Amino acid sequence: MFTRSPTTKKLSFFFHLHKSHFSTDIVGDKPVLVRDFIHSALYDPKHGYFSQRSRSVGVLERSIKFNQLEGRKAYMNHLDKIYKRSDISWFTPVELFKPWYAHGIAEAIMRTTQLSVPLHIYEIGGGSGICAKGILDYIMLNAPAKVYNNMTYTSVEISPSLAEIQKETVGEVRSHLSKFRVECRDAADRSGWGDAKQQPCWVIMLEVLDNLPHDLVYSENQIFPWKEVWVEKQHDKESLFELYKPLEDPLIKRCVEIVELDKNQSVSIAKSVWSKVFPKPRRCWLPTGCLKLLEVLHEVLPRMSLIASDFSFLPDVSIPGERAPLVSTKKDGRSEDYNSYLDAKGDADIFFPTDFWLLERMDHYCSGWMKLHGNNTTNQGKKRRTLVLDTSAFMEEFGLPTKTRTKDGYNPLLDDFKNTKFYLSVPTHNLK
Repeated sequence: MFTRSPTTKKLSFFFHLHKSHFSTDIVGDKPVLVRDFIHSALYDPKHGYFSQRSRSVGVLERSIKFNQLEGRKAYMNHLDKIYKRSDISWFTPVELFKPWYAHGIAEAIMRTTQLSVPLHIYEIGGGSGICAKGILDYIMLNAPAKVYNNMTYTSVEISPSLAEIQKETVGEVRSHLSKFRVECRDAADRSGWGDAKQQPCWVIMLEVLDNLPHDLVYSENQIFPWKEVWVEKQHDKESLFELYKPLEDPLIKRCVEIVELDKNQSVSIAKSVWSKVFPKPRRCWLPTGCLKLLEVLHEVLPRMSLIASDFSFLPDVSIPGERAPLVSTKKDGRSEDYNSYLDAKGDADIFFPTDFWLLERMDHYCSGWMKLHGNNTTNQGKKRRTLVLDTSAFMEEFGLPTKTRTKDGYNPLLDDFKNTKFYLSVPTHNLK
């Protein structure tokens, strides 16, 4: 089971055969990069999917008592009833497995942090606040009193409606309120962070990377250079088309540089020969939103430790391109996937698989190490120590798997989330 060319060239979206009708001004009179289109579709204050739908993030009325369920069939029936009662498309793992999922993250932090200095945690995109509450609960009950009393927990949340829900969730335990605050802003906007903070801290990102804006690049065949893709509204104001331009955007160029850093000459020659025999267009989705966020975080929190969890791949993706997204909405209680990202108009979630190999490379790049050394050196001198774990491996190490096990031994947290992983990254002593 899986959870869920020098001249500008204008071409219609050749696999998008129908017009996309918009009830909102996600695209204005001027073309926009794909990442700006996605950002508007998800986060526009008036029309964005997350900005207008506080229930885009599901909240369970009560924790699931896994130990009282007979097995997988009973769990699936229970989950089906929950979804039918809700108007949201899916529940995050931290919500489905509360409080145990958050407790596992808290344990990972406690094992690897220096408890002799104040603990500072930042969570990007805190959803309903259930992760923050679970971590604060766990530290209050399991850490030395001075750790809990001196800690701070800052949620950086772009959605005003979710920010309010987080305050309510964490506020269920009154003592948490003096340690917790929500900053309603875009974490990728450098200006919102103020001066760089030199103290050690933790940054948590759960199911955040999948919703960060991506760019799209296109090439006519395997050896032609990439072109950046823009989205343009046609004169009828209802149809959207793609516009292909030479690669000029600095963020896209940096991301392409990281992706292609380890390419060698033999591979290029092989591609050249292959493209002459079987030429075909290429489309590649680039996590430029993630790159921008990591650049900001490394600048403002240079001694941060990072925990991120997300989808490593997505099943049944029909949208073309490497690392292509799912675009999903919910109508009449049933989920429906769109065949084009251009169909998203504030009513659909757009989420991408995370390439954890590429995430690690971007992390090293933003730390400053890979910019100097590329891929032609050993691990010696790296500024980050990184680890990628399957969700099951992470929870077996840091969590309490017995709490999410049914009577017959089936464990949905360990058995079902095969397409999710954890990424851990901590600073080394190599600061130069």
